[in-house]
Amino acid sequence: MITRRPVFPGVIEMNYQAGWRIGCNVYLVHDDDGWVLVDIGYEETVDEIIEMIRQMDFPLSQCRALVATHADVDHIQGLAKAKSILKAPVCAHSKAVEALETGDRIKTFAEISAQNVRMEMPPVKVDRVVKDGDTIEAGSRSLEVWHTPGHTDSQLALRTGNLLLSGDNIYRDGSVGAIDAHHGSDIPSFIRSLRRIRGSDVEWLLPSHGPIFRKDVRLLDATIERLEGYLKLADFGTCAPNWPLIEEWDRELAEGRFPTGRQAVTAK
Repeated sequence: MITRRPVFPGVIEMNYQAGWRIGCNVYLVHDDDGWVLVDIGYEETVDEIIEMIRQMDFPLSQCRALVATHADVDHIQGLAKAKSILKAPVCAHSKAVEALETGDRIKTFAEISAQNVRMEMPPVKVDRVVKDGDTIEAGSRSLEVWHTPGHTDSQLALRTGNLLLSGDNIYRDGSVGAIDAHHGSDIPSFIRSLRRIRGSDVEWLLPSHGPIFRKDVRLLDATIERLEGYLKLADFGTCAPNWPLIEEWDRELAEGRFPTGRQAVTAK
């Protein structure tokens, strides 16, 4: 068995748990009577993630749902494999259903011919379509579904208490999820989603990539202003060759550093 390392009570993030970067952020939200997994990442890391869950003494039979925040390959390639092991229902927004159930390699970014990207995208049946305002239950703990389109048309964020599992809406350095027409990006919608997050009373943002951080209105304002500029510029079509924040996070994971201002929690 391994010791659970929750980032917040009832919330474990698998990269923080492992102490190194496995892939996209994978959140295990739990109560005594069950747990929910938000995103799963690539197929090749599914066994590692599920073995960690097993070693943390979470009964696999108590997985109540596998949630896809959106239908991008780096978040959901392993979903079919995880479902076959955990026998849990898959939840997603209606706009993600076709890409997930057909294994659409273009819309999910599994295939980008110009960059020689060619990955498998195993199809998976969506068992429950969720919309804005729905809840996903893990025992007595609820995740409130927010539909926050912009990065993709199916992008979900999930709220529990003062925490928002914020998907690819915004990261700690003010970056946002890739804006690309192929997978349903829409800048006006993105701006509205960021304004919703800004105007909410959530205190912590738990993104789909990179470190967890406290909500910063000034950061959100600057990002919204930048995206408003994208309405007249083509900058969003470029692809950055690297991301310094990921290198920073690799160091923080190796050093065992948790979110600034938050002490690490050890729980059984």
